[in-house]
Amino acid sequence: MKKELMLIGEIADFFGVSRKAIRLYEKKGIIKPVEVDAQNGYRYYSAAQVQQLNALLELKALGFSLEEIKSVLDGDTTKEGLQEALAKKRQAWQEAMETARYKSACLENILSNLRNSRDADKLTELTDDERAWLLVKMVCIEDVRAQKALSEALWL
Repeated sequence: MKKELMLIGEIADFFGVSRKAIRLYEKKGIIKPVEVDAQNGYRYYSAAQVQQLNALLELKALGFSLEEIKSVLDGDTTKEGLQEALAKKRQAWQEAMETARYKSACLENILSNLRNSRDADKLTELTDDERAWLLVKMVCIEDVRAQKALSEALWL
């Protein structure tokens, strides 16, 4: 029978996770070995548990917490509950992508400003104050309140 089972190290290597992570999942009651050898403490996992670990890792990569994953794998989540959780994660990822696109555009703007700045050629020669003003002129400020405060400070 043990030929059909996998050791913790084998599934850890297969999925590219640490044994410690699998032990944590076991401690939290998410993945349980089908057998633990009483003599040497080796943990053995069946194909079903390998599939559970695969699902766990996929859900974790999508941003689900271990508690949420446990609930799903234990069958405590209804179809509607799972759909709602998935929709929330999708929305969170869409917002993260929008934020990443905005930050990318900001970086492109800074790069463009840097390429077009004559003062940037002598960046190391500028005083701290001159360098700070140059950077302020180049940087894309993402927080509106910070932008307003900076604007007010500049015009005082």
